[in-house]
Amino acid sequence: MNTYVARWVMVCVCASVTSMLADWNEGGPFKMHYPQLPDPMGWDVDVCHYMLADDWMCTFAGRIQQVHIWISWTNDLVGVITNVHLSIHNNFPGPPSRPLQLLWQDDFRVNEFSVRPYEMGLQGWYDPLSNWWRRPDHFGIYQINVGLKASNPFEQIAGMIYWLDVRLDVVGGVAGWKTSRTNFLDDATVWDAGTGGGIWKELRDPLEPMRSLDMAFVIDPLPEPVVAVVIMVVAVRGACWRRKR
Repeated sequence: MNTYVARWVMVCVCASVTSMLADWNEGGPFKMHYPQLPDPMGWDVDVCHYMLADDWMCTFAGRIQQVHIWISWTNDLVGVITNVHLSIHNNFPGPPSRPLQLLWQDDFRVNEFSVRPYEMGLQGWYDPLSNWWRRPDHFGIYQINVGLKASNPFEQIAGMIYWLDVRLDVVGGVAGWKTSRTNFLDDATVWDAGTGGGIWKELRDPLEPMRSLDMAFVIDPLPEPVVAVVIMVVAVRGACWRRKR
């Protein structure tokens, strides 16, 4: 009897783990200060030709399961994303604060992330180093969902400030990382490789230079139902082992 229960619970675990690598919707779980949701009337900053980074504060410790970011395509010419490069840095407090030491990085190929249409809005396009912009430029907003690999995990520490660095490889278009509705701590940054060997520069609104730009993303934990099922597995396996004794 217990053996059948244990098998059933394991099936539930497999189903839950599979389903957690999915879309993120507003109101979903997160393990950061708050989700930085996309501004449907904001900017998209070129994330194909530049490395962009934004900071977050870990609200509870543990392994990051998923990272979700929002993007758009300039002129709504939707291309194909061939690789998502993510890295995590610790924080140089500044001022201004910026990414410091590389703590973790990975590349995710076509079968290791998903993309879905998210919403629409009248948005602008921004090249952060040339300061070239155009508004309006496009309408479509998309969500990229990346599940971190079990073979290359990242464990964050509660209360720490981290930086998420994003770069996309694409064909047939140029994508931009969306700006968020809200701002947390210091500005997002762009890597300028041509200045004194390379520096991180703050991102500001091209039309309002005193206005900070932050990027749209969510750091996602292991969903609570999965944690509960894992606890059930441990309990059932323990009960089976005791009965066998």
